[in-house]
Amino acid sequence: MAAQIILSLSILVGVHELGHLVAAKVFGMRVEQYSIGFPPKLFGVKYGETEYSVGAIPLGGYVKISGMIDESLDTESLSAKPQEWEFRAKPAWQRLIVMMGGIVVNIVAGVIIYTSLVYFYGDTYISKEEMSKYGIVALEVGKEIGFETGDKIIKINGQDFKRFADIRSAEVLLGDNSYYTVDRNGELIDIVLPSDFLDRISDRRSSQLFIDIRYPFEVGNIGEGTEAERIGLQNGDKIVEIAGQPVKFFDEYEAIKQQNKNREVSMVVNRSGQLINMQVYLDEEAIIGFYPRRLITPSYTQYSFLQSIGEGSSRAFSAIYVNVKALGKIFRGEVSATKSLSGPIGIAQIFGGTWDWYRFWTLTGLLSMVLAFMNFLPIPALDGGHVLFLSYEIVSGRKPSDKFLVVSQKVGMIFLLGLMAFVIFNDIFKLEFIQSLFGN
Repeated sequence: MAAQIILSLSILVGVHELGHLVAAKVFGMRVEQYSIGFPPKLFGVKYGETEYSVGAIPLGGYVKISGMIDESLDTESLSAKPQEWEFRAKPAWQRLIVMMGGIVVNIVAGVIIYTSLVYFYGDTYISKEEMSKYGIVALEVGKEIGFETGDKIIKINGQDFKRFADIRSAEVLLGDNSYYTVDRNGELIDIVLPSDFLDRISDRRSSQLFIDIRYPFEVGNIGEGTEAERIGLQNGDKIVEIAGQPVKFFDEYEAIKQQNKNREVSMVVNRSGQLINMQVYLDEEAIIGFYPRRLITPSYTQYSFLQSIGEGSSRAFSAIYVNVKALGKIFRGEVSATKSLSGPIGIAQIFGGTWDWYRFWTLTGLLSMVLAFMNFLPIPALDGGHVLFLSYEIVSGRKPSDKFLVVSQKVGMIFLLGLMAFVIFNDIFKLEFIQSLFGN
């Protein structure tokens, strides 16, 4: 888990700072240091005028450009006459390009990652037609807002849709007055997402308790030493009855199990057309010990290289759109910051404990676009703060004083350190809360 987020952030910070470095060197600025990670320094090597190093704290990085007021707050040389190789000696438009360099490179990296994923993996999904065969399963939050198991969703916000993932897309969940039209036993019903819906699903405990696909199933991989192995279940078995009740769908099977915890119950399986009676003990967690194989047919789309560029770019910039919408809802008080914001601990949990390259690169691509967006915010100490002041200088023809820039940098750093402390302690609180609920 930790290794994945460290590698992902190192890649993204590395290319971000490389964007600043390359732009600075193109315009003849002296780059004193390029670092992935914050001090203390683990190791480094000097090549030409620049020291390239790796820091012990993998939560960011920096490029030290001579004559620039940055997070190092090194202002000793500012009283001397500007040298031609210093940041402050260059035209404002060149300085602006240097500050935009990291943001642009992160956007390019995000687009490349998304495009590559689309090209090499294609797109596997559950179509609306396949989903409509059996309808949906209404889980805890889904039931609260009006869904019922078996509902067939036919429209989203009055429009047709293509795949199951569209139902839970960020565009819909972050939209205003979003609603679903469902077919319930031949009657059309509109189900509106309530204003506090995001708060209900923002915490990790409820994130998977909205709705799911309803599907028939058969026994898949069986765990060693489990109850499933003990009673002789085999791959491909279809459970048709448990505890005297007929079973067709996986949600029915799960519901019956939960009603019969700490009991031995009868179970009937269909094995290649032959019905076999078994006795199974359901422990306090009602786990038998096999992976259910969904008996539904996924759809697959393969993209050409040119199609992958278009689709990958769309997905990449969609990540920025989602962040803009989410940030707006937080500022308007429609979404709780404590439930929505995550720091490194929360992000590490999303990466998970097992290594999956598709998930790794998907999350890395997402983080690259998020990093670009966050850095563009007009906050001193971020690239966006520098861009704001440089844009003012270009438009007005007046450069902000060094004293103003130093004070702004300090204020921005205090704000960012406070924000980092908030998200880290928020992650810890949520983790402890979850563990208290579920006992690890």
